[in-house]
Amino acid sequence: MAIFLILAPYGAFAFLMLVTSAVLSVFAASAICLATVAIDVARGRSVKILAAGSAIVFAAIGLYLALIDPALGTLGVKLSVDVGIFVISLGSMLLRRPFTLQYALEAVPAETAAMPGFLRANYIITGAWTAAALLMAAANLVLLYVPGLPLWSSLAVAFAARNSAIYFTKWYPEYRQIKYGTPARALPDAR
Repeated sequence: MAIFLILAPYGAFAFLMLVTSAVLSVFAASAICLATVAIDVARGRSVKILAAGSAIVFAAIGLYLALIDPALGTLGVKLSVDVGIFVISLGSMLLRRPFTLQYALEAVPAETAAMPGFLRANYIITGAWTAAALLMAAANLVLLYVPGLPLWSSLAVAFAARNSAIYFTKWYPEYRQIKYGTPARALPDAR
């Protein structure tokens, strides 16, 4: 359930980009991010770097579209979102607070969080999400500069990158537990 809430703004953005304007899509995604922040606050949890950062990214892109360049194309908007998510993800690691750590600390007992390798596991999982965002941005950038490529190629890269990151997020903690006997769950289980 938690992974659904984490990914809901991006799914809504992707769907809305197919059926409505980019401005409405990014503002709706920003509102969903803010709703996930409100849910966390209401449940007594911390405000997540990813949710708050994504709300800012979506709102900034929406304001740019509404006030400065309403003609920015779909690929430009998608590229901007992907770059924004990449910056949030990489920035969280550079600030020594990988974004998955916040989710992990709320999902595991304190003794698990204190185990050796727990922080490293979160860096690795956040790195997987950072790589996925970079791949999605690169796919959109290639489509932007090589307009003859079919749109589905970018969608295929985005689908593969995102789903690989989701799979890795589920697989890696189980792998660590088998290999090292160290549970290191980064994101809550999606079951």
